[in-house]
Amino acid sequence: MSVKRNTVLTIAGSDCSGGAGIQADLKTMTAMGLYGMSVITALTAQNTTGVYGIYDVDPAFAAAQMDCVFQDIYPDAVKIGMVSRREMIDVIGGKLEEYGAVRIVLDPVMVSTSGSRLLAEDAMDALAARLLPLAEVMTPNLPEAEILSGMTIAEERQMEQAAKIIAEKYGGAVLVKGGHQVGSANDVLYRNGKLTWFPGKRIETENTHGTGCTLSSAIACGLAEGKTVEASVLAAKEYLTGALASGLDLGKGKGPLDHCFSCGTGVY
Repeated sequence: MSVKRNTVLTIAGSDCSGGAGIQADLKTMTAMGLYGMSVITALTAQNTTGVYGIYDVDPAFAAAQMDCVFQDIYPDAVKIGMVSRREMIDVIGGKLEEYGAVRIVLDPVMVSTSGSRLLAEDAMDALAARLLPLAEVMTPNLPEAEILSGMTIAEERQMEQAAKIIAEKYGGAVLVKGGHQVGSANDVLYRNGKLTWFPGKRIETENTHGTGCTLSSAIACGLAEGKTVEASVLAAKEYLTGALASGLDLGKGKGPLDHCFSCGTGVY
């Protein structure tokens, strides 16, 4: 008996400790019942306490990876995570256009949780010019939404304004995540002129490594299955909440989520 599964491609960096990046994406896709594929843009030496080294993949090799995926198992959706170099962004954008990629979810990783800038100015310009206009959904956190909208965000009304500005500037839907607000896990989506709020249950835990990667990958899974953007966001938030609430506790720093909480095995 043959089995058909929807497919999702993640384009991102590798996290050797398994909590974020490619590893978090593939775990999320598997847990949600989809077939995950990956294009690795960088190798990192990191764990729950920090990032200790980055080894960038040659853009030409990333292009070769994309050719192999799109020419054989065409993805139903694509998730893009952290891409830190202009040359890599140009290659990714060119290949996505070449193959007519659809249902693209972009997690515009520009600023770390601590507020550190993660992209050089020329890379940020390339991201805005080459990748943001291709995205069906963007998922900026508050610091990233401030950069993309050019405004300060301190309350929910300003989250709405920023989402509208970003969507009108780049096209597509914009989900501004409220996870950086103390006491709030509410997110707002602006799509086709309509605002939709997604209330979230804030889980009190220090183990939040990879939440952004996980949410964007889960949204891509929903789109790959043919769900609407709104339904995909709702399912993704429910999955993320479960992964946080499961209580996985690994490592000496900010630990990873329990991506397999719903796989019948519970916490690892």
